[in-house]
Amino acid sequence: MDLQQQKKWAAKEAVSFIEDGMVVGFGFGSTFEYALHFIKERQDAGLKITGVPATIKTAQMAHDLGIPIIENPAHITHLDLTIDGADEATPELNLIKGGGGALTREKIIASMSDQVIIIADSTKLKSHLGAFPLPVEVIPFGWKNAERLIRELNPAEINIRMVGESPFVTDNGNYILDCCFERIENPRILHDKLNAIPAVVDNGLFCGLCDLLLVSHADGTVQEIYG
Repeated sequence: MDLQQQKKWAAKEAVSFIEDGMVVGFGFGSTFEYALHFIKERQDAGLKITGVPATIKTAQMAHDLGIPIIENPAHITHLDLTIDGADEATPELNLIKGGGGALTREKIIASMSDQVIIIADSTKLKSHLGAFPLPVEVIPFGWKNAERLIRELNPAEINIRMVGESPFVTDNGNYILDCCFERIENPRILHDKLNAIPAVVDNGLFCGLCDLLLVSHADGTVQEIYG
């Protein structure tokens, strides 16, 4: 199974939804990188759009490709469309995101978008969430207490994400706790309980934000699952 080819198929299908003049949210991750290159192809053919990148790395990739972006999106409140990937997705369009550490900014751009398209290869479609560790972004001040409170909520294995000998730091200057819940029965309830914990900024559960999930399969088909 060529997962990279599957990612390309899903990304190309998603980019076909972009229309001239749109302001488009740019997500993050290996699948979205393919989408950026397809956007560049359409731009070279005459498409005119403006991107709002979720991460510093995405902004740099768009800049390198010559795709116009809004450098400081702090005052943006509306996007026409966002394209992003997912670490896990269910047919009910519940997602786990944040494997790249960008969950908070990804959720912000999704929340201001008229339409959110999530792209994934076939291995990401699951009957339930939880096999992929759930990322939780936490403020460095008090992260250990947040870990304790999450464990009281659910006695899961929790690991602070590391880069070498130091904690991974998000674009927001925070840490990530990867929580191995294994099976999440009610994503919406868990989402709200986690976000009520002091020092938690946000978590990687995306519920009610995805409008269309595009899942590519080994035979070249791209499955469309609408919300």
